[in-house]
Amino acid sequence: MTQTVLEIEHNRPLARDTFELALRGEVPPCAPGQFAEIAVPGNFLRRPFSVCRSGSGSLTVIYRVSGGGTETLSHMEPGEKLDVMAGLGNGFGLEKCGAAPLLIGGGTGVSAMYGLCRTLTQRGARVTAALGFASAGDAFYAEKFAALGAETLLYTMDGSAGVRGAVTDALSGGGWSYFYACGPLPMLRTLDGAGIDGEYSMEARMGCGFGACMGCTIKTANGPRRVCRDGPVFEKGEIIWPTQL
Repeated sequence: MTQTVLEIEHNRPLARDTFELALRGEVPPCAPGQFAEIAVPGNFLRRPFSVCRSGSGSLTVIYRVSGGGTETLSHMEPGEKLDVMAGLGNGFGLEKCGAAPLLIGGGTGVSAMYGLCRTLTQRGARVTAALGFASAGDAFYAEKFAALGAETLLYTMDGSAGVRGAVTDALSGGGWSYFYACGPLPMLRTLDGAGIDGEYSMEARMGCGFGACMGCTIKTANGPRRVCRDGPVFEKGEIIWPTQL
């Protein structure tokens, strides 16, 4: 974990209420699956964001406007500076991917899948990326995954783009060696019933982001675990899901 001050390079809309925030400066190394916490001016607690991509002095995250903090962030301009902690949490188990991994991203969970896709395709894996959104107006990055060489499957719940249905329907295709996922909790719980092994990055509200406050503690088969410190990546079957999500 490294704390630093980064300058906004761009902060542009990608889809409905969804923005791509690119920062530049002395960016700490971030492995696929790790996250960053950003201090938004006027807000007491930092906001956690999956790292979309990092390297060469730049760090990119994707966020959806869902409250006062992200609303403030969406109005910030290039040249403004943000206090950032990055390289937080664990990362995906890259050595487990096998020859044909399936990457499943739901909503802004697509962000974490993009950085992972870049790494796995560079390693020679035959990647399939399944991206799920509510509708065409919410969709983004499908062309970027395709440009990396991944077979890209687009799902929308209303059928306005790609295939109509839930992104977890991609599992019916079969032939995958392993899965990686990030997205809403109901989506991740569905993946716990998948017939192949895999892991997912959990999204959770956090206080500190590095394990001190215990505010993001969840129940697992191995006892209580902190999403920020022991995660955000957990293996299939590890989470004890609440009865209601």
